[in-house]
Amino acid sequence: MKNNAKQIKKSNLIQALIVVLLISVIVYIVLRTVFTAYAEYGPMEKILALVLLFSEGYVMFHSLSYFIGVLKISRAKNLDPPRTKLNQFPPVDILIPARHEPKDILEDTIVACYNLSYPAKTIHILDDSSEQNYKNEAAVLAQKYGCRLFRRQIRHGAKAGVINDCLKGCSGKYVAIFDVDQNPMSDFLTKTVSILEADDKLALVQTPQYYSNLNSNKVALAANMQQAIFYENICEAKSLNGAMMCCGTNVALRREALDQVGGFDESTVTEDFATTLQLHLKGFKTLYYNHVGAFGQGPQDIGSYLAQQSRWSLGSAAVLKKVLKNLCRNPFMLHFAQWWEYIISCTYYLSSWAFLMLLFCPIMYLFFGIPSFFMNPVIYGLVFIPYLMLSTSIFYTSMSSRNYRICDLLKGQALFFIALPVYLKSTILGLCGIKGSFKITAKDRGHRISYLKLWPQIVLWLICLAAIVWGINLFVYSLSIAAIINTMWIMYYFAFSTSIFYFNEG
Repeated sequence: MKNNAKQIKKSNLIQALIVVLLISVIVYIVLRTVFTAYAEYGPMEKILALVLLFSEGYVMFHSLSYFIGVLKISRAKNLDPPRTKLNQFPPVDILIPARHEPKDILEDTIVACYNLSYPAKTIHILDDSSEQNYKNEAAVLAQKYGCRLFRRQIRHGAKAGVINDCLKGCSGKYVAIFDVDQNPMSDFLTKTVSILEADDKLALVQTPQYYSNLNSNKVALAANMQQAIFYENICEAKSLNGAMMCCGTNVALRREALDQVGGFDESTVTEDFATTLQLHLKGFKTLYYNHVGAFGQGPQDIGSYLAQQSRWSLGSAAVLKKVLKNLCRNPFMLHFAQWWEYIISCTYYLSSWAFLMLLFCPIMYLFFGIPSFFMNPVIYGLVFIPYLMLSTSIFYTSMSSRNYRICDLLKGQALFFIALPVYLKSTILGLCGIKGSFKITAKDRGHRISYLKLWPQIVLWLICLAAIVWGINLFVYSLSIAAIINTMWIMYYFAFSTSIFYFNEG
């Protein structure tokens, strides 16, 4: 009883803080808009000011979406999905897509699937390798563990294509998909199938993805923190809003639902996300089950991480066009909360452009004296500091309550900032309809990569360093409050930018 009372009290406090946060954001944006509108500056300054204001609003919009999700979760009475006791076991086809995967890692995944405590299962190795040594290894493992080895003559659609081709020869009621580096726990199918059996309109049950190599690798640890933010509050909120997406692995799907949408979408590198949209448009439901059912390997170096992020950001931007097209054609196909979640998901990586502008504007002021922030410093402190303190405290409190350390979360945020140049490029390509190639995340041991390959990150780091030195010089000689405020913001981004050396040398 005491624990329940404490939990209710904590939930009420979070709800109150989020309401205050919402009010602080509205006050800040209104005042910023008023000061910008009435500032007496030239057209160049006004344009830059509007860009800065839009960028601030964009970042706040996404952060508010996160906090609204936290609020909804705190008010939810029960997050456990209904289940049906399995007296019979519907057949399940387990698909393991593989292309040029190390034999030991592939075998670990096969063994984990083999040991699933679910009797009616068939394991399929979808070997899409083009090199003979990988083909030979896959064949040996398939024979050793009694798996069905699937290969195709004509490659198309990358991972989505090989899954669709394999499904033509499958007959199971359900399909489970695991990437090669994801090892399911023995009760994965028992739990997910019992949830699917409880609702005929449920197309998929998605479970979280957590990395098991986070204690031995800096990049994997930071990437896992990004995953944790997504797979905790964000996914639970999406599920409550009926908009949980398929994440491509650690997922169980209803075969009938896949057939009705023509299989996985092969037009984008994020086939899982695009396919989920089609499932929702067909009237199917999706669900997130926040139970760790599998452990995998995270990216072990900067190169692997950036390749992964490039694929995700490219695909998300491409799906945005599909979402907007369907929203304009028939806005009542989905309810408001679902459209909201899709817009938030598709535009997440576009926030990289907002962050670029938040960095660009202070640099323009320090180097060229072009102002873009028209607000009295005292008023700025009175309205912005409450937002900053509230948003930071709510975020870290919500994650620390789930046993995540603040220092590790900061590493995840630093890794996001390092990927900004990748996001900038990929989002433009995605919006322009350039699909790009599907690149698997390397599974080998992490290694340091050449800084020549990281030249955008290094250039950004050098610009920040030069701006800090120049900003301090301006403050010393002019005692300008604006100079020190702009310099402090650049210091904030410089600290995250410097982590490139921490991750790469690690």
